[in-house]
Amino acid sequence: MNEAVAGAAANMLEVRNLHAWYGESHILHGIDLDVKAGECVTLLGRNGAGRSSTLKSILGLVGRRSGSIKLQGQETVGMPTHKIARRGIGYCPEERGIYASLTAEENLMLLPSVGPGGMSVEEIYAMFPNLKERAHSPGTRLSGGEQQMLAMARILRTGARLLLLDEITEGLAPVIVQSLGRVIRQLKERGYTTVLVEQNFRFAQHLADRHYVIEHGQVVAVIDRAEVQQSQDKLNALLGI
Repeated sequence: MNEAVAGAAANMLEVRNLHAWYGESHILHGIDLDVKAGECVTLLGRNGAGRSSTLKSILGLVGRRSGSIKLQGQETVGMPTHKIARRGIGYCPEERGIYASLTAEENLMLLPSVGPGGMSVEEIYAMFPNLKERAHSPGTRLSGGEQQMLAMARILRTGARLLLLDEITEGLAPVIVQSLGRVIRQLKERGYTTVLVEQNFRFAQHLADRHYVIEHGQVVAVIDRAEVQQSQDKLNALLGI
């Protein structure tokens, strides 16, 4: 097997020259991105940089896109969203999408399977003990942190192996943020692949194998975990920390 073939085989997600539009608005301008199976990578940047739009583009949730998006080597840029999801992707949007009239456990049971090996409810409750305590509480009675846990737990029930997580720590108390960090580490140990859009760099820096900094719809820096300390000034300037 030559190096190009070996590299492609190792990538869970490979994005090349991705452009995306909402109507007439050209929002992504040639994004390149590689995520190997079992890695956690972050998309960093200021608000409006194009991070969330990159996640939505991977799933086809934009008006139009061009370029190449390969999932485990298969081109998906021409596929409809439901077929892309069934390639084993779990998407946790910033707005969480909890069904308010259903209990926490009913929310967990609702989603369809997108792949084999979805977590059991018992496994979910072991990973998110707060949800076990709130199993019979309606979505409207859950705290913001509990809703975020439920949104993440729900996609783990589906059998998805590639997780796209959008701003999961936004507005949450530090103790909940720490809990979510522990969950992401556990998922990494179990072999899940994660793309994390995150504003909180202190949260992200110890979780990710690699950081992609996005500005004006383009990747302007790629920083490996080992390079974070020596790249601190560069990161501060790019992110406005």
